[in-house]
Amino acid sequence: MSVTCSILAGADLFVILWPIFIVVVGAVGISCAIAAAARRKKELAEWAQLNGLSFDPEKDRGFDDRHPNFKCTTRGNSRYAYNTLGGELEGYPIHAFDYHYATGSGKNRKTHRFSAVLVDLPFSMRDLLIRREGFGDKIGAAFGFDDIDFESAEFSKQFYVAASDRRWAYDVLHQRAMEYLMGSERFGLQFDGIQAIVWTKRKVDPEQFRAMVRYLDGLMRLVPDYVRQQQTGERRFSDAGSTGA
Repeated sequence: MSVTCSILAGADLFVILWPIFIVVVGAVGISCAIAAAARRKKELAEWAQLNGLSFDPEKDRGFDDRHPNFKCTTRGNSRYAYNTLGGELEGYPIHAFDYHYATGSGKNRKTHRFSAVLVDLPFSMRDLLIRREGFGDKIGAAFGFDDIDFESAEFSKQFYVAASDRRWAYDVLHQRAMEYLMGSERFGLQFDGIQAIVWTKRKVDPEQFRAMVRYLDGLMRLVPDYVRQQQTGERRFSDAGSTGA
């Protein structure tokens, strides 16, 4: 009888303490998240000052509206950029930032955070998306939703490439360019007119923002002269047309 009473008492104590335990664990988790966010802001602010960049920790909820063509910043909901650094890095005007979005709802809601750099380009580029090939891409290919394939089977295996103009993609991603991308750290990259965005799937150390800009710069230096001249000519023609209007 005493053993049964002890078991029942233990069960009652568990019922009482379990919610308290959940609350304590939740509070500790929130405190750790707040402390980590504060460290992140401090680290970025110091790095920005060291590199002559501005720093704004506030949320920018209009980024996706201003850049609706970028795939990486138009996923899910509750989207915003934050911890934004602005200025010039590696010779390019840039805005580097952390990004937040959410998928699902209720118990299935999941929060995602990653880092990216928005770069102003010296000349306009047509739309072109280059990122690492994923498992979902392989499934899509089986149903006919394939990306652009290249002469290099290894490059096509490693990278997902999409563009409205395939000929343009082939012009930019020639053999040397493909070798460069395969030999570099893998970032996502998308061109959209006079801007490009470079991103990764996680938040990065501040110095990695420099690596992301260098990744883009390395590819830009391999753009053939005839492509540069073509794009510069198209941009000048467009500017002249808009001015005349």
